[in-house]
Amino acid sequence: MRLMHKFGLGLAISAALVSGAAVAQKQQFINVLTGGQSGVYYPIGVALSQIFSKAIPDSRPTAQVTKASAENLNLLQAGRGELAIALGDAVSYAWEGNEEAGFKTKLDKLRGLSATYSNYIQIVASEESGIKSLADLKGKRVSVGAAKSGTELNARAIFKAAGLSYEDLSKTEYLPFGQSVELIKNRQLDATLQSAGLGVASIRDLATSVKIVVIPVPADVVSKVGSAAYQPAVIPAGTYDGQTADVPTAAIANYLVTHSGVSDDLAYAMTKAMYENLDTLYAAHNAAKVIKLEGATKGMPVPLHPGAERYYKEKGVIK
Repeated sequence: MRLMHKFGLGLAISAALVSGAAVAQKQQFINVLTGGQSGVYYPIGVALSQIFSKAIPDSRPTAQVTKASAENLNLLQAGRGELAIALGDAVSYAWEGNEEAGFKTKLDKLRGLSATYSNYIQIVASEESGIKSLADLKGKRVSVGAAKSGTELNARAIFKAAGLSYEDLSKTEYLPFGQSVELIKNRQLDATLQSAGLGVASIRDLATSVKIVVIPVPADVVSKVGSAAYQPAVIPAGTYDGQTADVPTAAIANYLVTHSGVSDDLAYAMTKAMYENLDTLYAAHNAAKVIKLEGATKGMPVPLHPGAERYYKEKGVIK
């Protein structure tokens, strides 16, 4: 009897171990690739991971801090993330394999999940720098975003359209938003170009510490970029402390991107969870409040993931 009991106990333990292993195997890791913590990508990525945690059974979502668009897309191609936020022009460059933009080969595994909100080119200088226009950036110390980031790609495009180059600056810094702002506060930089949603935390922080000037990017400069990804836009008066007038600039759409190695079921589940919990996304940042189901596929630079496509067909967004 004792032998039978031990045998039965052994079987029970083995069964429990097998069951535990099966549960562990079912767990779905969802790594959401974002950007710097002082930008807009990060709070939106955190909100998405919270949504997935509640809405997708057995999921293990995380939000990873990155250098944003270009790094995110390269990580997706390498299978080191399931979802990423990236600027539309960066996504296009990645799909083409534009080496100058940081993509040595065509990133052919990229698949679209959803359009989101637009980034606005926000060039902000300290008032004491005397900078009031793009031309005034000549001979000044400027941060253009982390090297090869979406922001830095935008900086190159805007400067070129305005007849400027990095060589025209007295100093070019390749820094994330938060570090750029700290250097302006310490009078070690004159201006920063940040491509982000309106009301980005870094510029709000700067505007409460020093008097700022938001530099206009005129519509004729936007048109000279020569890319449909760049559209004329306005930073409304009052977006930042001390900004008393509307300021013209350029806007570039952001996209949620996944890759072909993500299963159709997971891509479907992520898309469905996001659109059924938009209130959580809206609460994460004001920039997210323009995300609407009817605009989900607008301008997508890469093929839609079949899982996302299935959800949009169910909802009548696409036929």
